[in-house]
Amino acid sequence: MRRLAAVLALIALAVPGRAADVEFVRVWPHWRDADSFKRISEYLGGPENTSGQIVCRTSPDSRSGYYFLVRVKHPFLELAGARFVLHVISQFSPDPREYIFPVGVAAGEQVFELGVTGSDWRGGQGAHPVAWQLELVASDGRTLAQARSFLWIKPD
Repeated sequence: MRRLAAVLALIALAVPGRAADVEFVRVWPHWRDADSFKRISEYLGGPENTSGQIVCRTSPDSRSGYYFLVRVKHPFLELAGARFVLHVISQFSPDPREYIFPVGVAAGEQVFELGVTGSDWRGGQGAHPVAWQLELVASDGRTLAQARSFLWIKPD
């Protein structure tokens, strides 16, 4: 009986992760000014200190922008080759814009700052998305997790 249990456990570990193995614990959209990223170490000549967060920007040279702070829990699934797909409808256009952020992290729990920065975010600090949808997509195209704003879905 123990041998059967051990074999079943090994098979379970070999099966690719399911979408239920990934959870968005929190998605928090917010504006961040470039200065909010600076830490003392950077003032002393060091590189950008992300404080343990994984920061991805549409324009890597520009820090100011609209960010989606995403806490992702995936205790058993490595996210090699996965990507975040963010769709945003802004006050400037009814057509959604798509932004893709590659992900490649080991199993566990991470915090991501996904930033629409530079010329990709018009309107500055006073602008907010009208609606948004965020998906975490596996390398094989499966949607692993999804979150969206209340206005993303239009009623019938």
